[in-house]
Amino acid sequence: MILGNFIGFARSARGTVTFSSSNSMDGIARSEIFCEATSEEVIEACERANQAFIEFSQLPNTSRGQFLRRIADLLQQQKENLEPIYCAESGLSPERFESELLRTLRQLYNFAELSESGAWRNASIDTSNPNQDPPKPDLRKMCIPIGPVVVFGASNFPLAYSTIGGDAAAALAVGCPVIIKAHPLHAATSDFVAALVVQAAEETGMPDGVFSHVHAKGFRVGTELVQHPFVKAVGFTGSLAGGRALFDLANNRTEPIPVFAEMGSVNPVFILPEFLQKEKENWVEMLANSMISGLGQFCTNPGLIFVIDNEVTDEFLQMLSSDFLSKVSTAMLHSSIKDRFDQGKLQMEIHGAEMHQSLGDMSDNVARQALGAIRAKQFIQNPKFQEEVFGPFTLIVRCSDMYDLASCVDVLNGQLTASILGSRDEIRFQNQLVIKLQNKVGRIIFNGVPTGVDIAPSMQHGGPYPASTDNRFGAVGIDSAQRFVRPVAYQNCPEDLLPEPLKNKNLFNIVRRVNGVFTADAINF
Repeated sequence: MILGNFIGFARSARGTVTFSSSNSMDGIARSEIFCEATSEEVIEACERANQAFIEFSQLPNTSRGQFLRRIADLLQQQKENLEPIYCAESGLSPERFESELLRTLRQLYNFAELSESGAWRNASIDTSNPNQDPPKPDLRKMCIPIGPVVVFGASNFPLAYSTIGGDAAAALAVGCPVIIKAHPLHAATSDFVAALVVQAAEETGMPDGVFSHVHAKGFRVGTELVQHPFVKAVGFTGSLAGGRALFDLANNRTEPIPVFAEMGSVNPVFILPEFLQKEKENWVEMLANSMISGLGQFCTNPGLIFVIDNEVTDEFLQMLSSDFLSKVSTAMLHSSIKDRFDQGKLQMEIHGAEMHQSLGDMSDNVARQALGAIRAKQFIQNPKFQEEVFGPFTLIVRCSDMYDLASCVDVLNGQLTASILGSRDEIRFQNQLVIKLQNKVGRIIFNGVPTGVDIAPSMQHGGPYPASTDNRFGAVGIDSAQRFVRPVAYQNCPEDLLPEPLKNKNLFNIVRRVNGVFTADAINF
């Protein structure tokens, strides 16, 4: 069975280059054959998105909300058919499927509510004052969608960060058409979901071109999408190399566009000595579980642990090593990812890390989790120790004292998260550590682990480069929609020509900042 691309609502398979995904457990190719998009199909997808943009961006908020809700309904209805495809391609468990599907549904409902509320408009009104010297004009500002967005599916989240994951849902919620570049490692999962999105779009009366979905195993299609002049932004979750390549492509265009790339992190954990003396037994299991969660294939995997050398630390690390290395391992997402994982561990050893790996014959695609250990001086002098080893690997950095630890923080690259384990008094005494870390990371966790990213509005999932290409935004929660809008101001515009969200009557009943006060009230003169 040959599956083509969705160019708007229509299936299209004009190319001659084909590929298959595989079962991640045994590497055997699946029956589906995917046709890589041609350059002509890429151009047509971009043109249709551009044509759809005018109508889609002007639809009532309720219409876009209805579209997103219908996608969620269809995903729930097709759950039993989707699960075996998802599990076979990714090697992830049925429990993980349930969890990720729930997350995807919650995101869709949250973005539907955001779209319907109009809150993403950030409407702001400053009324005129002709008696001011000089006279103050009437100024009204709101956000509008920026245009078609290209989203690259993530290898480690076949649902929640892929075809109709956070990036796509955020863009659609604010009126931006979306073109998905499916990840080839879970092409069948992506294709199945894409068909549901197209069905939902047709059923809810969305314009043809509001959503397209293209396949490719190589880099050509992604490159052509990013370089097309109708594309106005890119969403990406993946490796530093991949994100940086897209960023450079986008910035070398005649009209540069933003690339919102979330490129991973080693998520340092700082364990303060006083705390460890009292709590080491409690934290061994919690840390070990976080390190093995998702087989380390999360962007929030704790890849670095900083400790202060003493006898208590030695005992703690022995317990942690025993617990972590004895946990049952499973198949990684793909054999190519496992190969890179094994190569990453080898590089850590070559650069001087003392390595401890799980035992046993790891056949096929099953990973051998590992702990590495170095001294603070090694970490400070060799930036290679900050490189992410994507998989179940954590590097222990042993510091002689808090000065040593602070010196490590000084050279730390940008991260998604940092965790501090310590008593309240200990953290208060080390407040400079917190101040330093807030300039290095997007989220600081106190007495907790970095895995487990809630999709609440107050979550920040982004950080200084190289964690993200733009640390002003995050890729999780409804605020991520702000990546795909831009502000426009209207000065002394007649009331009848104003966009509805900025008119005096406020028929949409959205909260607006009026002369410095947030209110949903109408403006009465």
